[in-house]
Amino acid sequence: MGNDRSGTGAETVSGPGYALLLAAGPAGKQRLMDAAAALPQLAAVSPAALLGTPGGASVVQLVDPVDPQTVLTHLRTAAAHPGPVLVHLAGQLTLDAKQRLPHLALARTTPRTARYTALPWHWLAAELGRRPPGSTVVVADLVADETAWPPLRTAGPSALAAGLTLYGTVAPAPPKRQMATPDYSRAFAGLLRAAAERPPLALLHQRAALEAGLGTGPELLLDGAGPGDAYAPPDAAPGPEAAPWAGHAGQSAPLGATWQAGPAGQAGPTGAAGPGGQAGATAPPGAAGQAGSAGQTGAADQTGPSGQAGPTGPTGSAGTVAASPPPMPPGPPESFRPADPRPAPPSLRPPQPTHAPAPPPPGWAPVADPLASTHAAIFEAANAGRHSEAASMAAAWEQEALRTAGPRSDEAIHWLEVRADLSRIAGDPARACELWLAVADARLSNGEPAEHPEVEGAVDRAHHQWQFVEDRARAGGLAPLLIELRGRVPGRRPGALEAVRRRAELLRAPARTR
Repeated sequence: MGNDRSGTGAETVSGPGYALLLAAGPAGKQRLMDAAAALPQLAAVSPAALLGTPGGASVVQLVDPVDPQTVLTHLRTAAAHPGPVLVHLAGQLTLDAKQRLPHLALARTTPRTARYTALPWHWLAAELGRRPPGSTVVVADLVADETAWPPLRTAGPSALAAGLTLYGTVAPAPPKRQMATPDYSRAFAGLLRAAAERPPLALLHQRAALEAGLGTGPELLLDGAGPGDAYAPPDAAPGPEAAPWAGHAGQSAPLGATWQAGPAGQAGPTGAAGPGGQAGATAPPGAAGQAGSAGQTGAADQTGPSGQAGPTGPTGSAGTVAASPPPMPPGPPESFRPADPRPAPPSLRPPQPTHAPAPPPPGWAPVADPLASTHAAIFEAANAGRHSEAASMAAAWEQEALRTAGPRSDEAIHWLEVRADLSRIAGDPARACELWLAVADARLSNGEPAEHPEVEGAVDRAHHQWQFVEDRARAGGLAPLLIELRGRVPGRRPGALEAVRRRAELLRAPARTR
């Protein structure tokens, strides 16, 4: 589908933005979340902050729609907008009884009528997935009912990505007679209202999840890590024997697929043939089959509802001539370069002890790194050009670390570092910069001092990757946080902070038009 995978979302496209805020859920006892409670605080965020667009934005709220065609019309309006687009979803997921595909429940949805009264998730993915790369972000605050949660929990968060840049959370249904609240949405909105400029979405998501108390429970965090396999269009859902992901260890399956997961705590499938005959990496313990997708999505070929093809791209107003941005300003002569411009991937370096270890007792043999084969498989896939496969395997392990150790744990930060280095290998310096900034922020929040080598290394790598970001809007969006962290972590190269400030000033210069 090709939407932005850098995590900066709508920051990569200039011009006025468009936000669609959708809160939906079944009426009566079938409702699992007070979805409408997410909208007042989001509506209080200025449109420019919500979209990260200085030129402002149009914001449309849609509360408890009853007809999926009505929602589809709004999605097509958003998809046709020429500027940045943000779609916020609050509500609940269900599966239709026939094809077992995920749907967003609407006001008239019941377990038996979901296929006709709920919004198919693949409609959403197909409409927004045709937009230009970097122009669209989806933020979701969802609960999954008893039909949707088990397969989603097994398949992992990338099962919903389907080519979208998707941030947010999906939680299981609350206990009976209780209703979930959109805590993630409230935290997301509160952070936006408090920020002078919108931070990078990966960091905004991480902070919102922490503030909402997420990451240690059963919920899945949707962190924009990368696309999953697209869902098949209606009446064309593949059976398990024909699934395109079959036999690819570490890939996600559509929610309608049959999964065979082992007992909790056991390792997932190992050694399954991957693309090109490569053996797949071991799945995270207790997360059999959870790893994200391993290839490009095919949603661009999907048909929309009723067999009609969706729009092939965004359309602007008649006669509009797009502005031609000037070439990226070169870095100043003292442009920062770390002492080691090509650092070894952090995932391949063993953790450094903070004190001298005691000698082992006589007769003890060294213990091999239990993740060595996993790291090797991930970076083998990345260096072979299978970037989606590598990123989704790392994201699956990160999800496991979030659940078992918490979002600020060494394990979770480790996998954030791995994902940052995978973005560098994939040639996405903006995403790499954003993730390294998130690593530095997490370490500083854990109380690590600014002069700690791991903190300095994270900021140095973020700075180094930022210099290779050629998109002016994307680089400009990352600059404020980099300046803030550079002020706290100056590093060992003199003039680094001043170099960032000078380039940021050049990025703020008005673009030339033709």
